[in-house]
Amino acid sequence: MQRESMEFDVVIVGAGPAGLSCAIRLAQQAQEREQELMICVVEKGSEVGAHILSGAVFEPRALNELIPDWKERGAPLKTAVTDDQIMLFKNAEKATRLPGFMVPKTFHNHGNYVASMGNLCRWLAEQAEQLGIEIFPGFPAADIILEERRVAGIITGDMGLDSNGEKKPGFEPGMELRAKYTVFAEGCRGHLGKRLQQQFNLAEGKSPQHYAIGFKEIWDVPAEQHQPGLVVHTTGWPLTDEASGGGYLYHAEDGQVYVGLIVDLNYSNPYLNPFGEFQKFKTHPEIAKTLQGGKRVTYGARAITKGGFYALPKMTFAGGVLVGCNAGTLNFAKIKGNHTAMKSGMLAAESIFAALQNEQVPAELPDYAERFEQSWLYDELYRSRNFGPAVHKFGTILGGAYNTLDQNWFGGKLPFTIKDETTDHSQMRKASECKPIDYPKPDNKLTFDRLSSVFLSNTNHEEDQPCHLKLKDASIPLNVNLPEYAEPAQRYCPAGVYEVVEENGEAVFKINAQNCIHCKTCDIKDPSQNITWVTPEGTGGPTYPNM
Repeated sequence: MQRESMEFDVVIVGAGPAGLSCAIRLAQQAQEREQELMICVVEKGSEVGAHILSGAVFEPRALNELIPDWKERGAPLKTAVTDDQIMLFKNAEKATRLPGFMVPKTFHNHGNYVASMGNLCRWLAEQAEQLGIEIFPGFPAADIILEERRVAGIITGDMGLDSNGEKKPGFEPGMELRAKYTVFAEGCRGHLGKRLQQQFNLAEGKSPQHYAIGFKEIWDVPAEQHQPGLVVHTTGWPLTDEASGGGYLYHAEDGQVYVGLIVDLNYSNPYLNPFGEFQKFKTHPEIAKTLQGGKRVTYGARAITKGGFYALPKMTFAGGVLVGCNAGTLNFAKIKGNHTAMKSGMLAAESIFAALQNEQVPAELPDYAERFEQSWLYDELYRSRNFGPAVHKFGTILGGAYNTLDQNWFGGKLPFTIKDETTDHSQMRKASECKPIDYPKPDNKLTFDRLSSVFLSNTNHEEDQPCHLKLKDASIPLNVNLPEYAEPAQRYCPAGVYEVVEENGEAVFKINAQNCIHCKTCDIKDPSQNITWVTPEGTGGPTYPNM
């Protein structure tokens, strides 16, 4: 069956903040010049926002540039930050609030908003559609069209294949969406972005990218425990010895709070269970006092690209560009990547529009690198270039002290270069060198198990379809990862996708792909780099309502 083909000027992969900002800025420029521009955005989620998960304290800098009258247009940014607290959790009981002079000024949130990025993306999609942009939810970009080493568009995923890859009744092949330029805004560890970096050697000479896994739950809490606009960040327990990272508690509108934990994926103990650490975090008195008596309504998790300035790949290649978290533009010194993702998408739009004005469209965007280097985005990432590597190299306390000095007194311009050249997956030590970690059973009041949590993410996949979690070598989980690392996939996955079970007296590695919440942690952390995440059938995955 032959694939249908559609032609556009620009195809954008991913309806997140980067992709939608790119689309809107392209349409704005076309409107200003009274030109017609065919722009298409494809989104693998069942709707725009379905796969968006972010803390989030939102900095409106890029939005102010993109849509200056966003307040009048009803953008869902209702809860301004009213108070900032940074807490050091010394142990499971004690905590100290850090004074302002001990906190990097990048953590100050005056002028920012506690927001649902899923809802903000839904609103951005409305603005895009009003400008004539076509948005296709439920259509994952499954493959790249490469013609003479130039990207010429993407192919959407086939629909109606069974678990063996055979055609079921009603099979529909994916479509070719061809474009002069293709923008890859897939978010963290995009599977096409990963391939493009390999295809075009985009990361050559760069530090390896680094990642964390971020957990988030939304709770309805009693009115007397709710302080709209209060932002709390934590460091220390429960991650003091085994891993680095930190927690957060954001008080949003309508009696809700967002609670979460970020665990850096460079941890070394294969027995560590990031989900278990998150459950422990909620039992600290400083967190529990807000959650007690409340009701958990949503759960999710997502990998975070946090390598920063030195890990940024070359973003352009013939026929396309990487933007947002697909390129790694998150500023970890602020624990924020939404405003930077939006700005990278806007810069790409301006570069693409300029290129399209030429009768002969250049193979590679000629001025994107210059636009990027002259932008506030580059300046912001450069000033925070040592933040993550300092924490990795010196630990949370000493690294934090360095960052406070660098950011507060020198504006991020201390003349030092600190890099982390070790990949996250290679940090895993052998199980024989590590102590197993005991995690308490859930109490179903503050702490819960993974399966009941996945239920709250509204995750769904058509069960009879090809598994989207590909093993390069099916023997490695049991022959290598189990004896050497106690098969850590059983623990690092926040959705219980991977299990080692006994069937007929033999160990079997089981993949429950229907539980996958698309966090990409397995693609990142597997010590043998044996798992590759690819897109499942369209609309599969979580359906986050307000994340």
